[in-house]
Amino acid sequence: MRHKLIFFTMIAVLLGHTFAMAKVDLVILPKRDTAQLTIYNSADLTLVREKRALTLKKGLNRLQFSWANTLIDPTSLDMLPRMHGDKIDILDLAFPPRVRNLGLWHVQSQISSNVPVEITYLTSGLSWRAFYMGTLSKDEKNMSLKGYVRVTNRSGENYENAQVRLIVGKINLIDQIADLAHRQYPYGRPVPPPRIPRPEVSDRIAGMAEAKVRFMEAEKLMMAKPKEIRKEGLSEYFLYTIEGTETIPHGWSKRLPSFTADEIPVVNLYKYEKERFGDQVLRFLSFSNDKDHHLGDTPIPGGIMKVYRNVGETAQLSYEGQSRFKYIPVDEDVELNLGSVANVIVKPKLMNYKTDRYLFDNKGNISGWDEICEFEIEVKNTREIPIKAEVRRNFKTSYWEIKKTGEFGDYEKVDLDTVKFTLSLNAHETKTFRYILTTHHSRRAN
Repeated sequence: MRHKLIFFTMIAVLLGHTFAMAKVDLVILPKRDTAQLTIYNSADLTLVREKRALTLKKGLNRLQFSWANTLIDPTSLDMLPRMHGDKIDILDLAFPPRVRNLGLWHVQSQISSNVPVEITYLTSGLSWRAFYMGTLSKDEKNMSLKGYVRVTNRSGENYENAQVRLIVGKINLIDQIADLAHRQYPYGRPVPPPRIPRPEVSDRIAGMAEAKVRFMEAEKLMMAKPKEIRKEGLSEYFLYTIEGTETIPHGWSKRLPSFTADEIPVVNLYKYEKERFGDQVLRFLSFSNDKDHHLGDTPIPGGIMKVYRNVGETAQLSYEGQSRFKYIPVDEDVELNLGSVANVIVKPKLMNYKTDRYLFDNKGNISGWDEICEFEIEVKNTREIPIKAEVRRNFKTSYWEIKKTGEFGDYEKVDLDTVKFTLSLNAHETKTFRYILTTHHSRRAN
């Protein structure tokens, strides 16, 4: 037992000596010059491409790369020389045993020179979301639309001078990048991520102050002129490239402009449907992502739109509501639900009910009959502008007949058991119409 202990001790000493010798020419990678972030919105995934300048000596170079306290997937790391590629050979990327969050690149160089390289990897923790602000004209026939994206960095890494690219489209991941980043060993099985210890308060405050200074400097540059976003189609994906570079420290979010469109024709429609909305009237705003609506160059990423309206001579804004919508392809329509309103009122009233036209079987039992219901519908517009209202009525059977009287507007049979009335009302106008519904039951349905 004693011999085994001495043997293991000698091995440990030799390994420590060898490791110390190996670290004589070990070089820590220099800071990145620039970075490119390609961020997906359908998965917690970002492709990072960094540019760094390496000082290589002739012969074997050992380069150290650490990803501690970040969400980088080490198995996705790759390095490519951007100059002298025929004289530089990336031999391997080794992960020392019993050392976490550290990789050693072995690079064989035929020259001693400064060489630019590109390092790529996948990381988690960066995300983006789209949101929009629509401003209706005073008569609510047109809308100006401003699109924004909010990029959030919770990756554990500060990205300075980064070009930001945003991807719209679904992607299939076998493993989550955050789980891969927290494996005990790079090629081990993913395990649930452990809690990252919180830094000391003094370190946190110092780090936040430094990040705030960098962020404010970047904000000043950003305010010099508005950013533009270049849009490209990539098969089933769509790529948005933001003009220039951005500084996005860890823990910060940054709002970037996406696009602006003016004079978009819109349709305001107030809907009443007892079975879907109860006794409420809901307001819907619709438009199309096409050339006729001054849009249609690119798909519109899904997000939240807040809608305002210009009121008064001084163009003051009135908040009208908000709605979440899904991805809108080119030439597709979108209808935004802005919620219930109190200034358009629909009151249905049952005026009369009876049964009639009975059928009997050979035993004298009722085998068929009609139900006859008379309804009155009152639609009131209390707004200062004209509106359009849609009233849907659903029946309990597909065997029916209807007779209409009064100001019912445009009538349409939607399907076997649903009809709708579409009315145009001027400011402060009330319209009333009636209909008699005859429904056929049992043998009467035949």
